[in-house]
Amino acid sequence: MEAEPPLYPVAGAVGPQGDLDRLGVPEGPEAPLDELVGAYPNYNEEEEERRYYRRKRLCVLKNVVAASAGGMLTYGVYLGLLQMQLILHYDETYREVKYGNMGLPDIDSKMLIGINVTPIAALLYTPVLIRFFGTKWMMFLAVGIYALFVSTNYWERYYTLVPSAIALGVAIVPLWASMGNYITRMAQKYYEYSHYKEQDEQGPRRRPPRGSHAPYLLVFQAIFYSVFHLSFACAQLPMVYFLNHYLYDMNHTLYNVQNCGTNSHGILSGFNKTVLRTLPRSRNLIVVESVLMAVAFIAMLLVLGLCGAAYRPTEEIDLRSVGWGNIFQLPFKHVRDFRLRHLVPFFIYSGFEVLFACTSIALGYGVCSVGLERLANLLVAYSLGASAASLLGLLGLWLPRYMPLMAGAGLHLVLTLSLFFWAPVPRVLQHTWILYLAATLWGVGSALNKTGLGTLLGILYEDKERQDFIFTIYHWWQAMAIFMVYLGLGLPMKVKLVVLLVTLVGAATSYLWMERKLQQGVVPRLPRIPRPQHKVRGYRYLEEDNSDESDAEGERGGGRRDGAEEEAPHGGPGLGLEPAGQPRRPCPYEQALGGDGPEEQ
Repeated sequence: MEAEPPLYPVAGAVGPQGDLDRLGVPEGPEAPLDELVGAYPNYNEEEEERRYYRRKRLCVLKNVVAASAGGMLTYGVYLGLLQMQLILHYDETYREVKYGNMGLPDIDSKMLIGINVTPIAALLYTPVLIRFFGTKWMMFLAVGIYALFVSTNYWERYYTLVPSAIALGVAIVPLWASMGNYITRMAQKYYEYSHYKEQDEQGPRRRPPRGSHAPYLLVFQAIFYSVFHLSFACAQLPMVYFLNHYLYDMNHTLYNVQNCGTNSHGILSGFNKTVLRTLPRSRNLIVVESVLMAVAFIAMLLVLGLCGAAYRPTEEIDLRSVGWGNIFQLPFKHVRDFRLRHLVPFFIYSGFEVLFACTSIALGYGVCSVGLERLANLLVAYSLGASAASLLGLLGLWLPRYMPLMAGAGLHLVLTLSLFFWAPVPRVLQHTWILYLAATLWGVGSALNKTGLGTLLGILYEDKERQDFIFTIYHWWQAMAIFMVYLGLGLPMKVKLVVLLVTLVGAATSYLWMERKLQQGVVPRLPRIPRPQHKVRGYRYLEEDNSDESDAEGERGGGRRDGAEEEAPHGGPGLGLEPAGQPRRPCPYEQALGGDGPEEQ
């Protein structure tokens, strides 16, 4: 069997004919010009195209991993710093010795108000910010605001902590909306790069089939949340390696605690006001905060350097050109869609269950019974369970799309009913394994919830003109739920469990009703996205064909692009006549060769 010849000849190899050079072209003045300056004779266009799109697909995977790692580091630093700060400020000895009568509890309460209340207005500005800055740059700006919040903890004062907390509250919904939009766009681009031959056959203006990117979206959502949920474990590193060495054991901190679990009221009623055996030195605190600041800076660099753009420049222009008034109104107009209305209860529950895990399970059941020194272990169990279970979302490749979402809801339903009848005894360690099991299983349900919702929204709303609006609505309702949890922190545990249970049942029922409507063929009512109104002649309109123009635009325009003005053909030395149907403005070089341009005639 003969060996296949190499794709390209080896450099320096001598050809079989003596009068020909290594390219197979006659040497000397008689060599044809086309052979010398033409294409490489052994150039394989199909192979080069395959390699090009393989590099594109690898870049998309790199973007997904970088965005996931950036989000994980950002929230790991934010949650770890906030947790350490609240524990230190809770200790009355630390407050009196370090800060005297400055009023740290009042500052902390106003800081939490800034973080939880500010997102209420996010529905008004998030789509405008995403369209103005772009998806990638909105992610970078939001991560930078989180880093700003970390930096203000070097100097803990009212005028540093509270303004930075308000800025962080402003950035929460834009960060999550842009990240959800970014992961969905990466799945769509991966489909385009994987099926580029079909795109060539159908033409550049043909949209891909509905739902064609769904398998890639499901995989990317699983990757994103499996990485992101590790942020809860990373947030415990300052606790494990630094703060735990200064804490009293549970016999001191839980001395006056009488009721835990379902019998408790508020947050840690009866918890000791002093939790630190010795006060950490300021120098050690500065070292810890410097490490956190360095990690936040690395997260910024990951988003800036490794995350590519979500849209082409021409697509960014079109997204902005629908008018800022329309961009402001479209999130409200999308409420007409019955699918979105049916999913709102699930959006609310998605915010409820995360805060319930971090406050009620971790504090009301965990710290209240086994002490503050085991808080980190509980949250690490939740984090690892959620991270591992995010990969279970891949079962959606073979199961109906409602199965992962309903599985997570069913698991949370069983856990909520179990917690309703369980009141652990304070200062008893025999039931510690039950706490770890409950935290891990709750993380499994949270992962199925988050992965299922993100995938479902990307499938139902796959138009690139709508995705930022949809994810803004999703995360705004989630932020509203977190705000409601913040208002109800002082309620009895049984009231919290009843509210959570009612919301969960309502969310599952509403979602199944939506799926039934879709099976019956009910057509959703979507608001019309206005056509881009370009007020200037950009570089994109000098091209012969507009790759971003939709089919409807091409039919309405009759082959002539919007915004193109009628101009007389201009000729000059060295210039050919322009096509009759597509006049264009000569470039500066052509104007220099041909004299006056069209605007001077």
